[in-house]
Amino acid sequence: MAQINKLVKKKWDTFEKHVDLPQEVSAVYEDSILTVKGPKGEISKKMRYPFVYIKVDGSKIIIGTNHFSQKEKKIISTYEAHANNLVKGVTEGFEYKLAIVYAKFPMTVGLSGSKFEVKNLLGEKVPRTFEIPSDVKVEIKGKEIVVSGIDKEKTGQVAARIEQLTKITHLDRRVVQDGIFITKKPHKSYV
Repeated sequence: MAQINKLVKKKWDTFEKHVDLPQEVSAVYEDSILTVKGPKGEISKKMRYPFVYIKVDGSKIIIGTNHFSQKEKKIISTYEAHANNLVKGVTEGFEYKLAIVYAKFPMTVGLSGSKFEVKNLLGEKVPRTFEIPSDVKVEIKGKEIVVSGIDKEKTGQVAARIEQLTKITHLDRRVVQDGIFITKKPHKSYV
């Protein structure tokens, strides 16, 4: 019996996505690092993947591939979202709002330099602290905390870290609702 070889034809098409840059924003892609400059500052992000190319052409960032498959399509869409976040960060910035909630013990929240402190959470004697990165701004306004910055990932991480700082695991959360909670994200509001 003769063996029949089937030829499998691979799809080698090009696939591109574009990110438009506003007039006041410029971008440079060198050594796998995309750097975007704008009125609020400058952000860099490493973006490298086999078969995916990134080019800056005037007022556009072009992300594409010549080896089109579902994996490359997903990476291109991810890189497009990252590039959009970089552009939005240097033009508008990102802001997270957190609410300070306490019932029985008055919790004290403060900043000393770049250190964020939570004192007297459920009557604890030792304050809970963590270090804030230099490019993220934290403001305390009464019973609200505002975290702002141009890098969406760092700003969101600081807001999440503040929320986790007051996490209570040994008591029933339905009864004891003390803590600091995110109430507003750049794309979503909880209140």
